[in-house]
Amino acid sequence: MKKNYNLLLINPWIYDFTAYDFWSKPLGLLYIASILREQGYEISCIDCMDRYNREILKLKNREFPKKDEFGRGPFYKEEVKKPAILKNIPRRYSRYGITEEIFLNKLKKLPPPQAVLITSIMTYWYPGVFRAIEIIKEIFPGIPIILGGAYATLCFEHAFKFSGADYVIKGNSIRDLIKILEQHAGNKNDYSKYEKGLDNLPYPAWNLYSNLDYICILSSRGCPYRCSYCASFKINPKLEFRNPEEVAKEIEYWNKRRGVKDFIFYDDALLINSEDNFLVVLEELINKRLAIRLHAPNGIHARMINKEIAYKMYQAGVETIRLGFETVDPRLQSETGGKVTNLEFKKAVDYLLKAGFKTSQIGTYLLIGLPGQNLQEIVDSIRFVIDCGAHPRLAKFSAIPGTKVWNEARTYFNLKGDVDPLFHNDALLPYLSPDITIKAYQQMKSIAKM
Repeated sequence: MKKNYNLLLINPWIYDFTAYDFWSKPLGLLYIASILREQGYEISCIDCMDRYNREILKLKNREFPKKDEFGRGPFYKEEVKKPAILKNIPRRYSRYGITEEIFLNKLKKLPPPQAVLITSIMTYWYPGVFRAIEIIKEIFPGIPIILGGAYATLCFEHAFKFSGADYVIKGNSIRDLIKILEQHAGNKNDYSKYEKGLDNLPYPAWNLYSNLDYICILSSRGCPYRCSYCASFKINPKLEFRNPEEVAKEIEYWNKRRGVKDFIFYDDALLINSEDNFLVVLEELINKRLAIRLHAPNGIHARMINKEIAYKMYQAGVETIRLGFETVDPRLQSETGGKVTNLEFKKAVDYLLKAGFKTSQIGTYLLIGLPGQNLQEIVDSIRFVIDCGAHPRLAKFSAIPGTKVWNEARTYFNLKGDVDPLFHNDALLPYLSPDITIKAYQQMKSIAKM
């Protein structure tokens, strides 16, 4: 390998009608940073969404960013011109994160990298990706730019044609990335161990951040379910688990090394095979007696919750629970994936309440705006969740390519031809849906808050 072969990693801006730091970090990018360090690369990173950026804090005349007790808080934003295809949406459109000037200054202070790696998250956030690539090409002309992440995977052709990246990687294979880097570095690296399971991955490169209010944890990757509205299997098609003892050790490591108290599980299927996995993590953490708080925001499977799991979750310090329920309608439950029944959901909430959790801690995602879903069904779902003792949280449906419901959703929302990923944005639901109007959506929100 060439000496001082340095790489620049970028987490780009969010361009959207609204955005908030609900425990948002580029975990995949941080894993890649650690892997590449092990391979001998020098790593620099610019996270455009870092709320602890010093220049941003100066702009807001703050020593620390505004945040709640668990580290969540608002991003800095600047209003920008809406893309032309969104001009009829009567909402303000903003760039969230650091300013372009701050980004430019950071780039100019860095030595020219041998390659730039950019991640992407929501498909409809691609304007931030495109703008970052545009600026990087101005500052570092001729430097190869490699784009990966969810947008690159789910909208590969769009990213390949329009992003300006020199390479677009589909999926989560480290093999493709390292092969590209080998072409430019002129070296051969042994990356085989990274393909042998999650336990062979180094800890994410959290030391790239000077300040951390929370740390994101991955105890498994993938999901065995194929819900009609979900595309996670396109990104992580294989279900993999880490050694649960190692998961607990990682939490202990960051708690003691960085003093972090809040840990957020990024798993899509946290409770699958829990007896051999998550339950063991909880038991290990209970025995370690750490002063920590755990959060599970990604919609855990209510069917998997029993008395023991509920009690161990409470004992281990779980603070935030989000259950995936979606709907009270048995027909829609079956059509969307059949992962939970009304009775199973009620039992799960009962177990959690008896274990000591409060209603406010048991958030329950309810889908609103599915093709063919009527308003009364949504009202019934909200009331059922409340009657069970949980807190309803409305999740607006968004049409995502690659899902089972994609073609039906295209017809329902009258999306014709090559659909721009900007139309995947769930914020557009009240403006596209023939049934869920702005007035109806506000009524549903009011009922959910009662």
